[in-house]
Amino acid sequence: MKVGVVGIGWAGRQHLDAYANSEDVEILGLAGMEPDLLAELQAEYAVPHAVERWEDLIALDGLDAVSVAVPTFLHAPITVAALACGLHVLSEKPIARNGDEGRLMVDAARQAGRVLDIAFNHRRRGDIAALKRVIDDGTLGRPYYAKASWLRRAGIPSLGSWFTNRDMAGGGPLADIGVHVIDYALHLLGEPKVLSVTASTYSELGPQGRGGGAYGPQGAGSAFEVEDFASAFIRLDGGATLLVEAGWAAYRDEGDVMDFRVYGTDGGAELSRVGSPADAVESLHVYTEDGDHDPEVGPSLGHQGVVDDFLAAIRAGESEWGRHDGSVALGRARIIDACYLSAAEHREVQL
Repeated sequence: MKVGVVGIGWAGRQHLDAYANSEDVEILGLAGMEPDLLAELQAEYAVPHAVERWEDLIALDGLDAVSVAVPTFLHAPITVAALACGLHVLSEKPIARNGDEGRLMVDAARQAGRVLDIAFNHRRRGDIAALKRVIDDGTLGRPYYAKASWLRRAGIPSLGSWFTNRDMAGGGPLADIGVHVIDYALHLLGEPKVLSVTASTYSELGPQGRGGGAYGPQGAGSAFEVEDFASAFIRLDGGATLLVEAGWAAYRDEGDVMDFRVYGTDGGAELSRVGSPADAVESLHVYTEDGDHDPEVGPSLGHQGVVDDFLAAIRAGESEWGRHDGSVALGRARIIDACYLSAAEHREVQL
């Protein structure tokens, strides 16, 4: 299978590594705007074609699939064009700036009859997979309340860059890291239907130039136009509720925290991942009437798991491609849209 990667930042390099570690895959092309880095990566991964324009990459003869790892405002135009060329597409999260753009991508995948997948790498973590097995086997009974978060103390990515420009990013931490939280929470809970959301967003530190920390240098060219903290109360079909918090910056402990707590009729569980991305400490505890225990946690697959699943979906053949059209990611975008509307209008929003 011949693949290409659009984007040579951190995310693009994760896709490159994963493809390079996959059997029977050739990285045919690479597109990026930084000439020196593009040349370096072309040599490192022995890529035959390195181009500046993504339009030139998706036009390469023999290309089967492409990864889209660029700023969010480019997800929809590149994905729709690639699908129209008959390519399968793996896009970084979120699917797009909003649900309307996401719908264009899903419709394009359906019209083209090709796979569209979105890179939700955190659901491929070992602790998430272990807790998923616990919930699915009925150990906790019926989950009725869950709380999930991703919080940083000083983690605004590149103040003044596209990340903090509303038109380019679509939103702040709710759209950037909160989409991961919503994804793994609903995944763990068995994909219940979301009925309504009540959300609040805050922009307190970013406009003052605070909260950048180690997640990128101060950029130039854009005011801080998005939130730096968000909270959402989500009502689920069947009576359960989910509370989500996503924050780039807040006066709290230094280390990032990603967590998930769930209370069920027969038990509960607490999962946490604390520390910097490079050295985070994971823990998972399950509590029941019969005793408490810590389930065995396997390795985290990360972007390798994302790419493996993408390639497997393509290789499964046309009869299976329709099951991978980006619909789940579109649902996440619709939830985030509703959260932003709720925060703006100070009311509950029905989905």
